[in-house]
Amino acid sequence: MKKALRIFAFILSGLIIIAVAAMAYIAIALPNVGEPQSDLVVSITPEKVARGKYLANHVMLCIDCHSQRDFSLFSGPPIPGTEATGGERFTKDQGFPGEFVSPNITPHGLGEWTDGELLRLITTGVNRNGEAIFPVMPYHSYGKADQADVEAVIAYIRSLDPVETSHPRSKVDFPFNLILKTMPEKASFTALPEPSDLIAYGGYLANAAACADCHTKFENGGYVGQKLAGGRVFAFPEGILTSPNLTPHPSGLGNWDEEMFVQRFKMHDPALYPTSKVKPGDFQTIMPWVMYAGMKEEDLKAIFAYLKSLPPVENYVEKFKPNT
Repeated sequence: MKKALRIFAFILSGLIIIAVAAMAYIAIALPNVGEPQSDLVVSITPEKVARGKYLANHVMLCIDCHSQRDFSLFSGPPIPGTEATGGERFTKDQGFPGEFVSPNITPHGLGEWTDGELLRLITTGVNRNGEAIFPVMPYHSYGKADQADVEAVIAYIRSLDPVETSHPRSKVDFPFNLILKTMPEKASFTALPEPSDLIAYGGYLANAAACADCHTKFENGGYVGQKLAGGRVFAFPEGILTSPNLTPHPSGLGNWDEEMFVQRFKMHDPALYPTSKVKPGDFQTIMPWVMYAGMKEEDLKAIFAYLKSLPPVENYVEKFKPNT
């Protein structure tokens, strides 16, 4: 009996040592994505700024998260005057492992950041202090974009008027603060496809827009099943939102045509249609329709062609279930 207890204690001690060593390695050595490009200087040309403005506002939606959203209106458009100044909160009530606050990305908020540090942050999820950030910013997707597009976004935010703000720092709960260190990865840039290659170009835009982040089922900290088949759940005060299937199955986009898809976005253009108030129990969504409505029609058509090329997956969902 004593011998068995000694063996058990020996094994337990070994496991504890291994666990402590693993935690120490994660805490000290990670994230490990390499140093920022010290020689990178992004030229702020009218062409770059225009491209970056389009991407940041209507495709990659940097401005959506780095503004404060008004969820008293349908789809929570940015509150005028808060664009790019940060302050949007992602809380435990929403299912996040901590309290996360989007930072100010006007020149005031960027401070002494170099272009290389910004590029590394956007595409790997590691800030200038070498710390991992929470992937509410989809850096895994941005790291697969064309580097020239990311540089265009940097040129655009550098061109904004500086706005002084003061936001609290994000706080990560234990043990997710250790898990977070394992999430960044080196960027694997791709070339922007020619628009004539409709499916490849649409796939590039769908990745840049991080469509899969919301339209893929998510459980226990990871994605489940086929990407873009829907099923991710989001909690609202008004009810439970479940993202719809975007594959070409009848439970998704199987019965949609190109014009229906394009108009689904364009109907939320605030220049044409006022954004409606949301009453208690009304359908609400985190889908930033107002910002996506500014996407070019040819880009929306390319995304639709890409989605139609996916394997069809059956996944009927109840998009919104109001709280009772």
